[in-house]
Parts: sequence; structure tokens; C-alpha cells
Amino acid sequence: MSALIWVIAALLLVGAEALSGELVLLMLAGGAASAAVVDAIADTPAWAEGVVFAVVSIMLLGTVRPVVRRHLRRGPTVSMNVQALEGKSATVVSTVDDQDGQVRIDGDLWTARPLNQHDVYETGEKVTVMRIDGATALVWRG
Repeated sequence: MSALIWVIAALLLVGAEALSGELVLLMLAGGAASAAVVDAIADTPAWAEGVVFAVVSIMLLGTVRPVVRRHLRRGPTVSMNVQALEGKSATVVSTVDDQDGQVRIDGDLWTARPLNQHDVYETGEKVTVMRIDGATALVWRG
């Protein structure tokens, strides 16, 4: 009978977790499910089921929750917008110096400056986009 109570508690905790999104109640639901399994396998006293619930919940909160949160917080793995251009190869279209220049990145023309102010890149050279500063590509021979 108490296994049914633990299952109901686990389901209620999962439902409440859907509203909160903090993953704490989900870990507690895992503890309740574990207590239900222990009760279903062996006829244990209520205090033993409570200990199983507490131990499993604490273990889940301390080990699984941080990993899942880190995984969920991670940004997109695909670079977007100007971040996608960093590290790309470009071809110099007009001489790039500390004052002026243009490069072609994936078919698009960009104004460019060298990453190192004293470098000069001539037309036709291959460069690498190191960073985008506003609408200007900072490039480096590499």
C-alpha cells in the first residue's frame, strides 16, 4: 500500500516540477520512485522507505542536478550571426592596412583591418577572420 503512496507522491512532484523548472522537485520525485521500488520489492518499514527517499534524493540533488543544469544552460552549439564568421578564411579584395581594406568572407564583402596594426595584406592573400568589430572584420594571416 505504501508503494502506491510513493508513486502518487512521485507523480505529484513531477507535475509540480513541470511548473517550477528548477529540477529540485524532479530529484525528489526520483527519491520517491526509489522508495516505491524498495517497498514493492521488500516489505520494509516506513522509516526505511523514508531513509531511501532521503538518501536517493540527496544523491540526485548533489550529482545529477548540477550536470543537467549545466547541460541545459549551455548555449547553442551552432555559432550564429557574426560569431559564425570568426575563424573563417577570407580573401583580401583590396589592400588591408590599419586605415582601410576589404575582404570577401563566404561571398560577402566586409571592410577589414589587420589584427596587428602594422600588418598589411595585399589583394589575393588568404587571411583568417579573428574577430568582428561592428561591421569590420579584424583579420590575421594564418
